[in-house]
Amino acid sequence: MIPTTSDLYDLSHTLAAPLLANTRYPWEALGDIGEFVRKLGATLPEGEYDHPAEDVWIAKDVKKAANISVTGPCVIGKGTELRPGAFIRGNVLIGEGCVIGNSVELKNAILFDGVQVPHFNYVGDSVLGYKSHLGAGAVTSNVKSDKTNVVIKGDGEEIPTGRKKVGAMVGDFTEVGCNSVLCPGSVLGPHAQVYPTSCVRGILPASHIWKGTGNVVPRRENH
Repeated sequence: MIPTTSDLYDLSHTLAAPLLANTRYPWEALGDIGEFVRKLGATLPEGEYDHPAEDVWIAKDVKKAANISVTGPCVIGKGTELRPGAFIRGNVLIGEGCVIGNSVELKNAILFDGVQVPHFNYVGDSVLGYKSHLGAGAVTSNVKSDKTNVVIKGDGEEIPTGRKKVGAMVGDFTEVGCNSVLCPGSVLGPHAQVYPTSCVRGILPASHIWKGTGNVVPRRENH
């Protein structure tokens, strides 16, 4: 069974909860992130958020390196850190206590609170759940090589997204190893783990480990 939004995420850990709560599957929200962020930003308290550019709202306590690039619509939550070379291209909602690392590029994405993308990551057309983490060099691939629309596939099911660009839906507390690629339409359940240098396709069930293609095993830890 392909995981739903409620299977993947605890919506109490994101300001995007009203947007995602209206979806059965999280990729259904991808086309609405920009407009949602614009409306959200206009409601944020001026005493807590700076508004340095059109459609850009950054919490006053965010740690910002000098050489970052931030384009709206974008909201960046409290206690987040933007390290040197962070490149935020718009239609992005970043939660509280996140780490956006050196040379990391974000585009049309929702990052829940506590997400870490600390080194050379690309996250596009994706949703990363609470306290999920991408190791150095791990990226979301959001366009198929033949440029056709992305179809979510798993357990004999197929769900057309109607979108050419869909990255990865990564559940709460999931760990993705260094230099891994999450192929278009990948769905990783909460508390899952991906070994370094993996190429992930389809569905990784909750609390399972992707050791390689065809080699997926349950995690032993209890959550």
